[in-house]
Amino acid sequence: MLPHHDLTDDDGSLRPLLKWAGGKRWLVPHLRELWRGHERRRLVEPFCGGLAATLGLRPTLALLNDANPSLINFYRHASSGAEFHLPPIESLAHYLEARRRFNELVLHQQEGSPEAAALFFVLNKTCYNGLCRFNKAGVFNVPFGKRTHTSPLLDSARFRELFQGWQFTVGDFEKLALQNDDFVYADPPYDVPFRHYSSGGFTWEDHLRLAEWLDGHKGPFVLSNQATPRVLRLYKRMRFRVRCYMAPRLISCNGNRTRVVEVVATRNVDDAKGMLRRERRSPLVRVPSRSSSDCACSGKSRRM
Repeated sequence: MLPHHDLTDDDGSLRPLLKWAGGKRWLVPHLRELWRGHERRRLVEPFCGGLAATLGLRPTLALLNDANPSLINFYRHASSGAEFHLPPIESLAHYLEARRRFNELVLHQQEGSPEAAALFFVLNKTCYNGLCRFNKAGVFNVPFGKRTHTSPLLDSARFRELFQGWQFTVGDFEKLALQNDDFVYADPPYDVPFRHYSSGGFTWEDHLRLAEWLDGHKGPFVLSNQATPRVLRLYKRMRFRVRCYMAPRLISCNGNRTRVVEVVATRNVDDAKGMLRRERRSPLVRVPSRSSSDCACSGKSRRM
């Protein structure tokens, strides 16, 4: 069973149950400023991932979607308050056996089972960097991360009441039935070479579809992404309100480890007052559009 202190941050936010690449716990304070005044709306996450944003905002109603059926299966079982009986992972051999069994269930169309949910959780905790990667055949192929997990039980009962007003769905974001007053937070896979969090991947054409889809939404939305030059050009062309922030993660660029710049784009969000308070602590950064490099950034502050 997870102890109490492992589930709650200092500010009272529930920590994500899963490790997730590109997680947005660091962005939650900024999102709270944007969310303020919209608490009665339904929160919609087309790419819910590790749930850091939703657990930080704690909406009463939420529609949480992802293209990864194994991820959504885990959340659906967690929302029922299920106890997950976990195999011990104390060695590479244990990990490979758990991965083999998980892939066997997926390939035999049993990825919706409680066993698959439990294996997905334990693989997430012990795989390399908490990555979630599937090949085109739908096989989970992340190597062992040399971390062990010996707790035989995960009790998700604490999340059951919170999840009661939250609906979990799996599929393409365009199939979501949005309501005009929904508050949408979209955090798609980054515009970088590695995008295979699910077997279908996420292409530049999908980023274009997402921007057009959000452009047609009448309610408020927030969109985050890595601030590559073409992402910035796209969001500005769509007349989204755009800001960039230094993210607390690094990428390799020409052999150097460089801080990542992320863009936050909004529309129909009355955010000026709250964001100005945040900008005093976390200044905006400029990303030169002349460069095609994902790593190019400047420490100078400027509103975009």
